[in-house]
Amino acid sequence: MNENNNIELSQEDLEMGKYIYTILLAQPSILMSWGFESPIVIPMGLRFKVNGFIHNGIVEVKYNLGADLFDIYLIDNENLVKETIEGIYFDELVEVIDNHVERVNNYNERVNEEYNIINYDEKNI
Repeated sequence: MNENNNIELSQEDLEMGKYIYTILLAQPSILMSWGFESPIVIPMGLRFKVNGFIHNGIVEVKYNLGADLFDIYLIDNENLVKETIEGIYFDELVEVIDNHVERVNNYNERVNEEYNIINYDEKNI
């Protein structure tokens, strides 16, 4: 889970990265819907790739020690920060990330389209 060859990470960084990863893993189906891959521990956080309906690129979740909350950074494939969401409580992390990465208004319709899912009417089966 750590590929930071150029950054020296402290034990506190490693523990925070694992803690954030544990929070995300509490809702595995949502995590999988993002196309979650390649988690890497970063200073006081976790960085991972996503491939969602809204955001395709990198997400960084960092612990803000002064606020005792988390900040989320959405980074595009050119490594530019597209959006910053600050002041997120731990129990809101998955929902906030989902709302910025994957969840669209017509979510079920988009999933059906993307994966060619046919919804049969139960009366016709």
